[in-house]
Amino acid sequence: MNRETSTLAAKLGTTTHLSPLLRKASKLGLDAEGLELLAVQRGCDYYDDGRTLPATPVTNEEFSNEELAIALLNPALRYSPQTLRLGAAMLGASGNSPDLVAQLAREERCESVARYIAEAGRRYEPDNEFWAALTKLLPPGSAPKSSVVPHPTRFIAMTGFTRRGVETVVQWIRPGPISLQNE
Repeated sequence: MNRETSTLAAKLGTTTHLSPLLRKASKLGLDAEGLELLAVQRGCDYYDDGRTLPATPVTNEEFSNEELAIALLNPALRYSPQTLRLGAAMLGASGNSPDLVAQLAREERCESVARYIAEAGRRYEPDNEFWAALTKLLPPGSAPKSSVVPHPTRFIAMTGFTRRGVETVVQWIRPGPISLQNE
């Protein structure tokens, strides 16, 4: 498989651009695998496969959670549904700025993917103001091909049993501990 056909952009039917954000990540020693590792180290334990991972010494000040989210959703990056799921988790990180996320999404040409995820966030977390603000800041447009992006249910954890008995509890997967017990 050549490099061009292996990018998210190629899967989406768009062109790959030279990404300033991915260049910044590269200067910090972060390739696609390094970005995924950084997301796991920043709390995306849901996607941790249990392997012993080398430390990635990149601070939030050097590469913010907003930058990490957009880097993982970047069309210039190699295509991987797992990378997109990690990007969705990092997009929903507590404390993210919708203004910064929207600006980065515009600069990195991933507005349609970011909007797709933000709309899923609004569906599953209707009371979370971040998702409403982000969807207002991103331009409307057609959703990416469903055969390329993960189904919105891949961005959530869901259970049918809690301490109270049988009930459906849905939670957006984001950095930090996932607790589906709805205590």
